[in-house]
Amino acid sequence: MINIIFDYDGTLHDSLKIYAPAFRSCCKMIAKDGFIMQTDYSNDEIKKWIGMDAKTMWDTFMPDLPHEYKDKYSAFIGNEMLTLINEGKAVLYDGAEELLGRLKADGHKLIFLSNCKRSYMEAHINFFKLNRFFDGFYCTEDYDFSPKYEIFNEIKSVYEGTYIAVGDRKSDMEIAEKHSIKAIGCTYGYGDLDELKNANYFANSPKKIIEYIKE
Repeated sequence: MINIIFDYDGTLHDSLKIYAPAFRSCCKMIAKDGFIMQTDYSNDEIKKWIGMDAKTMWDTFMPDLPHEYKDKYSAFIGNEMLTLINEGKAVLYDGAEELLGRLKADGHKLIFLSNCKRSYMEAHINFFKLNRFFDGFYCTEDYDFSPKYEIFNEIKSVYEGTYIAVGDRKSDMEIAEKHSIKAIGCTYGYGDLDELKNANYFANSPKKIIEYIKE
C-alpha cells in the first residue's frame, strides 16, 4: 500500500469558488485604504494565487505593502472564506470524494498537506468530514509556512513505506523532486504546466488519479 500526499486546493477542492469572491471583497478594502485602484480582477488573474501560502502570495502580489496591512488583508480573505465555507459555498471537484473513498478502501494511507492556515483546514475537515478519508492532516501555518518538502521530513518519520505526491503546484512537485518519490501533476488545478513538468504522471481530473496509483 502507498502513502499518498494530497494537496488540497486545486487538487481536491475547487477553491476558486470561495477564493475569488473573498479576494474581490478584499481588493475593495485595499482600494479604500488607497493602495490599489483595480478591484475587478478576473478569475484567470485570481487563480494564480491559489495554492500559495499567504506570505508568498502577498509578497508577490503587493511586495511593497506594509507588513501590518498584509496581515490585515490576509486575515480578511481567510475570514471571508470561512464564512463562505459555513454557508455551504465550498465545493470539491467532481469525483474527488469517490477517489478518496476508493483509495481508502484499498488500504492506502492518505495524508493532507496544504499551504493553508489551520482554521481553513479545520473548517474543511468539519464541512466535508474529511476524517473519513485522511490518516493525517498537515498545514503549513503550523510550520511557520515552511516549504512542503521540509514538512515532508516529519511526515515520513510518522508513516513508513512508499510515497507519491499529488498536486497542482510547483510546491507539490518539489516534494517528489527533493525526496525522490513519484508525483502526479493535476492539470485541472491552478498551476501552469511548467510547474508540473517534472511530474511522473498527469491527471486531467480526480478520477484519473486512481489509475496511476494502481500502476
